[in-house]
Amino acid sequence: MPPTIHVAGTNGKGSTCAYLAEMARAKGERVHIYTSPHLVNFNERILLDSRPVDDRTLIEAFARCEAANFGEPITFFEITTAAAFLLFSEHPADRLILEVGMGGRLDATNVIAKPALTVITPVSLDHQEFLGDQLADIARTKAGICKFGVPAVIANQCDVAEAAILDEATKIGAPTYVWGRDYNAYMQHGRLVFENDHQVWDLPAPGLLGPHQILNAGAAAACAAMLQWPEEAVAKGIGDARWPGRLQRVSTGPIGDIARKADAELWLDSGHNEAAAKALSHALADMDEREDRPLIIIAGFTPGKDVEAWCSQYAGLARRLIAVEFKSGRGGSQDADHVAAASTRVGLEASVAAGLIPAMKNAAKEHPSPRILISGSLYLVGEALALGDEPPHITPG
Repeated sequence: MPPTIHVAGTNGKGSTCAYLAEMARAKGERVHIYTSPHLVNFNERILLDSRPVDDRTLIEAFARCEAANFGEPITFFEITTAAAFLLFSEHPADRLILEVGMGGRLDATNVIAKPALTVITPVSLDHQEFLGDQLADIARTKAGICKFGVPAVIANQCDVAEAAILDEATKIGAPTYVWGRDYNAYMQHGRLVFENDHQVWDLPAPGLLGPHQILNAGAAAACAAMLQWPEEAVAKGIGDARWPGRLQRVSTGPIGDIARKADAELWLDSGHNEAAAKALSHALADMDEREDRPLIIIAGFTPGKDVEAWCSQYAGLARRLIAVEFKSGRGGSQDADHVAAASTRVGLEASVAAGLIPAMKNAAKEHPSPRILISGSLYLVGEALALGDEPPHITPG
């Protein structure tokens, strides 16, 4: 396996991986990337030399893993990870950017004995049915990817999560490099400034939008500083990073056409928990200060998500939430009437639509020149992006 940067956390994992991959490419490295879940096609999860694995190579890898498993029980994510690692081991590269699926300590990705670095992005409540409902316990689980003697970059955390992560890292024997103690990042005159005890980097604004991207880009820059990557590569990676479904502007395809005809802005974001919604609401409030547009949200959620907590972050900011259901994903979606009722309970007026296209039509005529956000689930965002395909094609799972 190539030298690996292992990334865990609740929010910002994918964005941090995107910055790291762009930085590594900027310094001339061939980069493999493993992320989950996918938006439209499964192949997005496994990038070989920064390109999605082709169908034939993927199918052959799965067949070999099935044969090696001898018919024993195995989960979807376990065999997916096995196939990915098989491909990463057989295709030469200089770097692997490896995102945890869920949690950390017991995650299928947590078998790299000696990664080059580990990273813990901001930790918050999510997947409580698997990880527990105590933030400190979730943080300790995430910190389970730390390894003895391997530096761990710790992104900005709340006090409870940071204390739990540092305690776990100390027990494991992992040296830590902590936001606010060992490094910092902030915007100044439209530029991202990164600083630690030894250096100050003047970097471009993050290529991904939203104030929360300062944290993700800062953590990625901290990794680069630990690995002694050149400032020029870090700057290019920060500015060039792109990651679908993260505050992504859409102007093409059927839903883009509806937005354009109504002089509406259309944005997609896969933030699906309260912390992600809080960060996204701040980004949208910033947009509103620059250009005042009525905000309409189209949202759908997987079972178990705290819809009230998510919607509460937009009460007073959005004019209406339009609840929809989606068909992708293995767990299905919450009932749209349930989502609308939860939104109404926290003070955000809500209605229901039969799907994305009807919801877009309703949102476009709700107010003149609206700002429309499709969010609440990565699966819903994936379906929105897939509407640009002819015919629409979505890989389940």
